[in-house]
Amino acid sequence: MNLSDVEVRPLQLTDLHAVLGLGHRAFDVQAMPYTSWSLSSVAAHWDAQPGACWIARDEEGLLGFVLGSLSYDEREDWGYLEWIALEDRARGRGVASALVERCCDALFAAGASRIITDVESGNAASAAMMRRNGFAEKVTVTLFVRTNPQEQPGTTTHSLQDPARSRLRRAARATESRHRPSNGPA
Repeated sequence: MNLSDVEVRPLQLTDLHAVLGLGHRAFDVQAMPYTSWSLSSVAAHWDAQPGACWIARDEEGLLGFVLGSLSYDEREDWGYLEWIALEDRARGRGVASALVERCCDALFAAGASRIITDVESGNAASAAMMRRNGFAEKVTVTLFVRTNPQEQPGTTTHSLQDPARSRLRRAARATESRHRPSNGPA
């Protein structure tokens, strides 16, 4: 595959099924228990920052995607490249870098002063790709987990929640209020 044979374009409604499927195959929520992958994960990013959500495809179909948003935690001037995934046939061909560049360009154009991302500690290929694309390791945090000794493995009864959803909803509401026409002086 040659990168010139790859179409990189904004995420569209017709891409959702393929994006969800790739995400379910690519993301191990057990490795990152503070997050989850779902339709609401995609929709929250797409609603809050559609210009930062991109896909890559070739004649066979979806090759990969990236989902970003403006606003990370309480920093509304920081962009967050939260989700990126590739099909195996796209690895090592520059597809991920093309997606990262499009997402970052959109976030900087929307006002981000910085863009952050996180990579699972064992994912050397993704860490190297992020470094090649101008990201540098700045903060290291080790997630410590203590399991309830009374809980049997695989019997968790609570559903995983996506904490990014509330952050993205806040950003979307702030964006809506900035773009909503005023009714004159109050």
